[in-house]
Amino acid sequence: MDVPVSGRPDRLIRWEQRMEAPLFVASLLFLACYAVRVLARGIDPLWRDLALAVTLATWLVFAADYAVRLVLSGQRLRFVRTHWLDTVVLALPLLRPLRMVKVYTAVQKRHDEPRLSLHARVMAYAGLTAVLLGFSGALTVYSFERTAPGATIRTFGDAVWWTCSTLTTVGYGDVAPVTAWGRLVAAGMMACGLALLGAVTGSFSSWLLQVFAREGEDAGRPPGS
Repeated sequence: MDVPVSGRPDRLIRWEQRMEAPLFVASLLFLACYAVRVLARGIDPLWRDLALAVTLATWLVFAADYAVRLVLSGQRLRFVRTHWLDTVVLALPLLRPLRMVKVYTAVQKRHDEPRLSLHARVMAYAGLTAVLLGFSGALTVYSFERTAPGATIRTFGDAVWWTCSTLTTVGYGDVAPVTAWGRLVAAGMMACGLALLGAVTGSFSSWLLQVFAREGEDAGRPPGS
């Protein structure tokens, strides 16, 4: 086993660096093909089957990456606990596009130092997560609800409107899922919305307090000091 770096083997770090771009492409393909399967109902069945094949292929890419990192880490079952987000993303196709956030993290770093402050990173990650999760959630809820008896979510526009009101915890109630799977997705979206809102609000409040504290220190200094 290679010498650990920051608690992780060198081979694992090199693997993760090499896989950043392929996983980014796989995430985009998964989301695009899933959208085709849900939205493009009138296209040739051949294209729908092709989209399904690409979706399954991208899932295999994520599964293979997870298996390789599990072996390289040397942690065995402990890897599942320490990398719980990756485990959830592997199990739930709805959350697979969130892997794109890893690429955003890598781009923002230079010489292992983040270019953005902690507060800016939290708000940026939360915003990117909300967009990806919202689009995926709208697609999933729409696929379950569009043909359900008594459904109020009949179009993709309805699903997007519902997603926005759910993630922001507004909850107008004009449209809502009626199927069991749709409500299960809604419960997850509500939990994610609360977590994202709390992260952004807390980070923004902390940033404001730091700004006010610096301004107070500057005001208390003698002129010319």
